[in-house]
Amino acid sequence: MRGPPDERGTDERLSFGVVNLDKPPGPSAHQVTGWVRDLVSAALAAPERADGHAGIDRAAHAGTLDPKVTGCLPILLGDATRLAQVFLEGDKEYVAVLELHGPAPESLETVLSEFEGDIYQKPPKKSAVARKLRVRRVSELTALEVEDRRVLLRIRCESGTYVRKLCHDLGRALGVGAHMGDLRRTSTTPFDDTDLVSMHDLTDALAFAAEGDSETLLDTVQPAERALTHLPRVTIADSAAREVAEGAPVYAPGVLDVEGVPERAEEPLVACYTPDGAAVCLGRLVGAADMESGTVVDLERVVV
Repeated sequence: MRGPPDERGTDERLSFGVVNLDKPPGPSAHQVTGWVRDLVSAALAAPERADGHAGIDRAAHAGTLDPKVTGCLPILLGDATRLAQVFLEGDKEYVAVLELHGPAPESLETVLSEFEGDIYQKPPKKSAVARKLRVRRVSELTALEVEDRRVLLRIRCESGTYVRKLCHDLGRALGVGAHMGDLRRTSTTPFDDTDLVSMHDLTDALAFAAEGDSETLLDTVQPAERALTHLPRVTIADSAAREVAEGAPVYAPGVLDVEGVPERAEEPLVACYTPDGAAVCLGRLVGAADMESGTVVDLERVVV
């Protein structure tokens, strides 16, 4: 079992951690994730190390960003990639430039408000998913600034919303046509742009750690549990965690506490922890759980 998150050293952070990366323009999210994986793996498997660490062979990002798009791209390292599904549970927030093809009409605010709520979208031709009509929720669509034919938008939406398609549809509804200009992701639950790390920051932190200064790296790479803070929390006994590691579900006798479960939620995704805060697994809270003796959490991903 892993120890408390805040007490882990640099190797444990790099093997089970998350970097809240500020994606630069140019490369794809997949390319950037590969660079981060290779940097971290090379640091762990450096030839001057005497322990023969093999490095890491996996990293996963929190939702695709097109090459030109910048901003919040949390990247899970090593065994933390098993947690990647958590980024489907939260919202994304963007700042986008809506490039109008004519003067901004007086109906701008009204039209924006009409796009808040559930909207229908069909993925674009170049997307990696089937082009079927689907529903996505836009919880906020606000014009921050309007200048000539350009509108600066703040968009908070469900994961999987296509902002480029949203901008196109806004242009049609406004009657002037529009396309998406610059786009920056400012948040992907539970991360935001208040503590972003650049590729340069990560490279420098790894170099400092190689020279014996680990403080910068511990600030740059967070424990993987940071990616779970938006999920309901189930605390289980150490003995129950050992059973989960062998593939058993979470049974009621091993549950010490349950926190943050939304009312009327049907089998929500939850994160299970040991009493010292180490993540054990992801699973679904059983709707008709017998809190005295039955199964409380069905496993989806074990991370110990």
